[in-house]
Amino acid sequence: MISKNYPSNISKKRIFLLSIPIFFSNLAIPLTGIIDTGLMGNLSQTKFLAATSIATSVMTMIIWSFGFLRMGTVGIIAQLFGKSDYREISKTILRNILIAVLVSIFIILSKNFILILTNTFFSTSLETQELIKTYISVRVLSVPAELIIYVIVGFYLGIQKTNISSLLIIILSALNIIFSSFFVLSLDMDVFGVALGTLLANYLTVILFSLFSYNFIIKKFQITPSFNRLIIPTKLLKLFTINFNIFLRTLVLTFSFLWFAYLGARLGEDYLAVNTILMQFVILAAFFLDAYAYSTEGIIGYVIGKKNKNSFLQAVKNSIQLSFFTALIISIVYLIFFKSIINIISDIEILRFISYKHAIWVFIIPPVASFCYQLDGIFIGASQTKEMRNAMLLSVATFMVISIYLVKYYGNHGLWLSLVLFMILRSITLRIFLNNILKKF
Repeated sequence: MISKNYPSNISKKRIFLLSIPIFFSNLAIPLTGIIDTGLMGNLSQTKFLAATSIATSVMTMIIWSFGFLRMGTVGIIAQLFGKSDYREISKTILRNILIAVLVSIFIILSKNFILILTNTFFSTSLETQELIKTYISVRVLSVPAELIIYVIVGFYLGIQKTNISSLLIIILSALNIIFSSFFVLSLDMDVFGVALGTLLANYLTVILFSLFSYNFIIKKFQITPSFNRLIIPTKLLKLFTINFNIFLRTLVLTFSFLWFAYLGARLGEDYLAVNTILMQFVILAAFFLDAYAYSTEGIIGYVIGKKNKNSFLQAVKNSIQLSFFTALIISIVYLIFFKSIINIISDIEILRFISYKHAIWVFIIPPVASFCYQLDGIFIGASQTKEMRNAMLLSVATFMVISIYLVKYYGNHGLWLSLVLFMILRSITLRIFLNNILKKF
C-alpha cells in the first residue's frame, strides 16, 4: 500500500473532518457512564451510586494507568506511517498486544490486593464495601479485552483512520449500555449487572475488531502480521521508554481523580454521589474535546515522520483554537440544560439540591481544560513522553497540596476549585515543554 499523499496545509477544516467520527464515538463513552450512573442513581438508595462511583474510580485508575497501550501506539505508528514503514507498524501492534496480555494477567492476579487497598482507602459502610467487592471482582476479568482495545484504537488513530476507531468505540459503548440496562432493569442485578455488562461488551468488541484488523492489515498494507523477529532489543527499549513514561504520567493523572473522589468521600456519601454526577459532565466535555486531540495525534506523528515543521506549527495552532471554541459551546449547552439533565440522572432530592449549588464548576471547566487536553494530544503524537511525565508529576503534586487547603476552608466548592487550578497547571507545564518537540525537525 502506498501512503496517502496528505496535503501539507493542516487547516482547521481538515482537523475538524478527521474529528467528526471521534465526536460521535467519544460521546458514546461518557453516555455509558451517565446511563450507569442513572441506573444506580434511581435505585432509591445512595449506597448503589456510591459503590459504583468508588469501584469504577478504582478500576478506571488501574486501566487508564496502562493507557500507554493506546497513546504509545499512536505516536509510534503515526511516525512510521509518515515513513511508509508498514511492516514495522504491524510489529508495533503485536508487541503492544503482548504487553497488554502480560499486564492483564498481573492485574487479575492482584484482585484481592486491589480490594484490600480500596477498603483501606475509602471509609464506607459494610453494605457499600460488599457492593464494591462485587463490582471489582467482575470488572477485573474484562481487563485483557480493555487493554487490547487500547492497542487497536491506537493503531487506527495512528494511520488517521478515525472512522474505524470511532466505530469500535461506538459498538463497545452500545453493547455496554444494552447489557447493563438489561441486567439492571430486567434482571434486578444492580451493581453486578453493570459490571457484567461492561465485561461482555468488551470481549465481544475485541473479538470482532481483532479479526477485522488482521484482515485490514493484509489487504491495505499487503503484509501478513507475524510474530517473527518480534523481540528486538533496540525496538523493545524504545517502546519500553515511551510506554513507561506514559505509564507514570497516566498513573499519576488517574490517581489525581481518585484523590478527588477520596476528598469528596471524606465530605460524606451525599457529596461523593453528587461529585460522581457532576463528573459525568466533565467527562462528557473531555471526551468531546479529546476528538481534536485524538485526530491531532495522528497528524502530528505523520508530519514529524515527514519532517515538515510548518505543518506541525499549523496543526498546533489550529487544533488548540478549535478545541477552545468548542469548549465554549459545550459550556453554553450545559448552562441551558443542566437542571433538566440532573433531574433525569437522579430522583433523590438532596442530590439534586447539592448539584444545583455546584453547577458553576461544570460551566467553567470545559474552556479552561481544553488547552491541556489538546497539548496532551500534541505530545502523544510526537512521542515526547518524558516531558509529559514531568509536567504531570509537577501538576499533580501541586494539585494535591492546594486541594487539601481549599477543601479544609471551602468544602466541596474548594475541591472543585482545586480541580480547575489543576487543569491550568497542566496547560502551563506542557506549554513550557512544547519547544522541545521542534528539535525533531
